[in-house]
Amino acid sequence: MNHHLRGPQLPPPRGPLSAAVTAYLRGTGPLPRPEDAENADPYGDDLHLALYLCYELHYRGFAGVGPRFEWDPGLLAVRAALEQRFLSALRADTPVHASLDDALGALLVEPVEGTGVTHFLRDSGELWQLREYAAQRSLYHLKEADPHAWVLPRLWGRAKAAMAAVEYDEFGGGRAERVHARLFADLMTDLGLDTGYGHYLDAAPAEMLAVVNLMSLFGLHRELRGALVGHFAEVEITSSPGSRRLAEAMRRTGAGPAAEFFYDEHVEADAVHEQVVRHDVIGGLLDEEPELAADITFGIDATEYLEDRLARRLLAHWHAGRSSLRTPLEREPVQQQPLEQEIPHTS
Repeated sequence: MNHHLRGPQLPPPRGPLSAAVTAYLRGTGPLPRPEDAENADPYGDDLHLALYLCYELHYRGFAGVGPRFEWDPGLLAVRAALEQRFLSALRADTPVHASLDDALGALLVEPVEGTGVTHFLRDSGELWQLREYAAQRSLYHLKEADPHAWVLPRLWGRAKAAMAAVEYDEFGGGRAERVHARLFADLMTDLGLDTGYGHYLDAAPAEMLAVVNLMSLFGLHRELRGALVGHFAEVEITSSPGSRRLAEAMRRTGAGPAAEFFYDEHVEADAVHEQVVRHDVIGGLLDEEPELAADITFGIDATEYLEDRLARRLLAHWHAGRSSLRTPLEREPVQQQPLEQEIPHTS
């Protein structure tokens, strides 16, 4: 298991920006100029891989890339330009609710006949599509709670206490085997996927990278703390019903006990988290800083906007019988050995 504690390999570039950032991290070439980001596609593969590479230096980094690059001034200048291009496009393109109450109210409405990804996977998804979904979401779930933890020193009072309580659950309540990233790795094992951190980076399209990059963008900037709380609220409020559908999909396809358990656990846990986030994290933050309501709203709506872009790609490819990944997986999962111990249950 030790190889999972080291950083993943640098992926192949997807354009001039990511090629230059990769070369710089390898010590074989100069950085791109910050102004080179100005004309890049703000939702494209090249910009989002370059931005992902910059952000990952604040997590586990990459094999062979020294830790000094995390605060390299030139790299930070390039990252700032990439962020500005992405954030400006998001502010221009995201349909934003008129008020925070409207945004939260919309999250609480479950359509009678949904047409999203989790509905598709529950009703007719095949095992190969569940495997693709898990491979892509591994870039998110194997670091899910980490960027949200960056907001803790930027909160105080009721909001800080409530945020820390939810994060404590995400990190397993003090038990390593219950850390949610660990549970997702167990799910991947059931599905015959490689559980290495960042293993599926090259396979993931720009739409998935943008979803992951949004967490880091909000988490690394104190001025975007309200947007990060909005992102957190969107994730927690929508998680329980979506997880219920995914648990049903895992059972229907015989994906395995750990695959079922990950989503079953989120049905219960996130139903509780939703209440805490709305009443105590958001409520506590607005008690202290009511001027952040618009930022929280933007965080909710920007998250929804990027998740919708990802959903459109997944469903378009799957309805056409095509892989949604840049490099398709083998259709049949690797046969796994029986679990040596019972899947742990949370109280």
